Amino acid sequence: MMNSSTSSCVKLPLKLNMKTKRTKLIEIAEKLALTPLHGKIMGMEANIAPIINHFPNPTLKEFNGKWCAAFVYHCHYLAGYAIPFRCKNRKIGTFAGVKAWLQWAKFKENSFYFSASNKKFKPAPGDIVIYDRVFDPGPHDHIGIILKVKNHIIRVAEGNVNNLSTIIERKTDSHVRGYIRIPDDYKEKN
Repeated sequence: MMNSSTSSCVKLPLKLNMKTKRTKLIEIAEKLALTPLHGKIMGMEANIAPIINHFPNPTLKEFNGKWCAAFVYHCHYLAGYAIPFRCKNRKIGTFAGVKAWLQWAKFKENSFYFSASNKKFKPAPGDIVIYDRVFDPGPHDHIGIILKVKNHIIRVAEGNVNNLSTIIERKTDSHVRGYIRIPDDYKEKN
């Protein structure tokens, strides 16, 4: 019989708190979207320096009204994704621009991009959504991180909606160009 004073049993928590990068990303994006972050608005100086400082020689003037992709990059950075601010050996811009996210996701070695017309793909929380013609008349003009999906409505954390961070619900309509799904174990290939 074992004496209780010599017992080596240790009570462990029933549930381990092991969050995936994707789970962290969703939490971070929601928190940052509600902060609120903003460019120069209503006489207030911009507070987006932490978001744009990932990129070379950022200026608040340059990014004012143009920081949705930088917001997405910053959220991924805080969640632990090792995505460089610019792709090595590729002639694309930095991840401060929506077009760079789109091009990078389509690289053969990544294959992270799923067109909105792909009926087999179902968007999920943690995916990136790329929009067309939301604020500008052209393609890939806005980007955000999906927090929740219900029927044909997505709840999205976005930077730069009227120069503010926000959480917004949008229909998965013709303005959605496609989605990017980055695996938790993503590492840049050399």
